[in-house]
Amino acid sequence: MISDPSSQIALACLVAVATADTGYNVAPPAPYAGRSGGGQRVVDVVPIIRDDRVHPDVYGAYNLQMETGDGIVRSEQGGPGGAQQGSVSFTFPDGQNFDLSFVADENGYQPQSSFLPVAPAFPHPIPQFVLDQIEFARQEDEAKARGGSVSSPGRSYGTPN
Repeated sequence: MISDPSSQIALACLVAVATADTGYNVAPPAPYAGRSGGGQRVVDVVPIIRDDRVHPDVYGAYNLQMETGDGIVRSEQGGPGGAQQGSVSFTFPDGQNFDLSFVADENGYQPQSSFLPVAPAFPHPIPQFVLDQIEFARQEDEAKARGGSVSSPGRSYGTPN
C-alpha cells in the first residue's frame, strides 16, 4: 500500500489516463489487398526503380536521379548560390508523354514544356501615339538616371506668334 499522498495522487492519475476513453471513433485504415480486391480497397504499389541522390555538399551542389515503375522520371541538379536545373517526365493515362524541363536561378523559375499555356498573340498593332509615349517614358527614365530632365509640355499655353 502506498502511504505517501502525492504518490497516491500520481498513481490515481496514471490509472485514470490509462483507462480513459479517448472519445475518438476512428476506423483503422483498410488493409492492403494487393490486386485481388476481395471487397477490400485495392492499392497499387509502384516500385522505385532508381533513386540516386548526392546530398548537398559544403558548396550546395547536389544531384537527384529518380525513376518509378510507372514511368515517372525525375532529374535535378543544383549548385552554389541555389541555382537548379532539372526535368520530369511521365505518360498520361491517354498515352501522351509529358516532358518538363526547368531552370531556377537568379532570374526565377523558368519551366519549359509543350503542355504549358502560351499567351495569345497581341490582337492588333500598337498605335503610334502609344509607342511615342513609351519612348518618352524611356527617355525620361534615362534622364533621371543621369540626373537631368526631359523637357515636357508646358502647363499653360503661350501667346501665339
